[in-house]
Amino acid sequence: MTVLITGGAGYIGSHTVLDFLDAGEVPVVIDNLSTGFDWLVPENVSLYIEDIANRDNVAEILRKHEIDTIIHFAGSIILPESIENPLKYYRNNTVNSLGLMEEAVANGVKHFVFSSTAAVYGLPDSVPVPETAPLRPQAPYGTSKLMTEQMLSDVARAHDLTFTALRYFNVAGADPRGRAGQATLNATNLIKVACETAVGKREAITVFGEDYDTPDGTAIRDFIHVTDLATAHRLAVERLRRGGGSLIANCGYGRGFSVLDVIRSVKSASGKDFQVHMGPRRPGDCPEVVADNRLALAELNWKPELDDLDQIVGDAYRWEDSLSRRNRI
Repeated sequence: MTVLITGGAGYIGSHTVLDFLDAGEVPVVIDNLSTGFDWLVPENVSLYIEDIANRDNVAEILRKHEIDTIIHFAGSIILPESIENPLKYYRNNTVNSLGLMEEAVANGVKHFVFSSTAAVYGLPDSVPVPETAPLRPQAPYGTSKLMTEQMLSDVARAHDLTFTALRYFNVAGADPRGRAGQATLNATNLIKVACETAVGKREAITVFGEDYDTPDGTAIRDFIHVTDLATAHRLAVERLRRGGGSLIANCGYGRGFSVLDVIRSVKSASGKDFQVHMGPRRPGDCPEVVADNRLALAELNWKPELDDLDQIVGDAYRWEDSLSRRNRI
């Protein structure tokens, strides 16, 4: 049995590759390198520089490696960009996922793990957010992911395929051993942006909104360490292989930190006092978004080990510092 990881040269995908390797299983990777980097994929892992839209080539890879499970990360993830260019998101996230599912069914793939997002909830009515919360995505990014979840549900009912969709909250950090991290250009993730500011890649960081009804006036988010998230994917695969049914589950820690909490942590980790500008709220931003993660904890037997803001930030900063010194990107 072999796992195929689409987008395995990207941020979360590369950490999931490492998690499988650490567990003794060598996956196969497809990535078109539009946002990923080949140097994030270990040498003993087969990397196909390919777009999943090229279905004939995907089918050949599925057959050649006798793939039993697909973990699907490949797609576009910038919410504001999805508003400006919705067709790109429906093509990359929905249409290409449909083609991948068709090839999975045609080539006997039994299990499918999908990289979904908390953006499917839109502006939640309450916190923490359970999987049963209303699904009201505010942008094509979230809608494109929700459409893929629905397609998977329908396909699983009609074919011999089980799936897990993991709805991520705010993914951050880097491999604690320094083997991988976020290398995406023009990233928008708060911790990544703050670390880039600390190492001098950006002149300043802007805080969007300081008048929320929160303890310090800034928005609160549930930050999850990318390594814990990668482990959740492997556990999802193991559960499906044991005969577990299809599942949609949140991946977060169930508690949040404010934007200013993050900035203080980055300043502490880096020992640098960088510029912070206060700006207005962005349309559609919520005061607080935190996951109800009880389903993932119970069903996946998931035991997060890196649930600490300073750990997440410290790993992210050390990775960012190493990138700046290596000058690789």
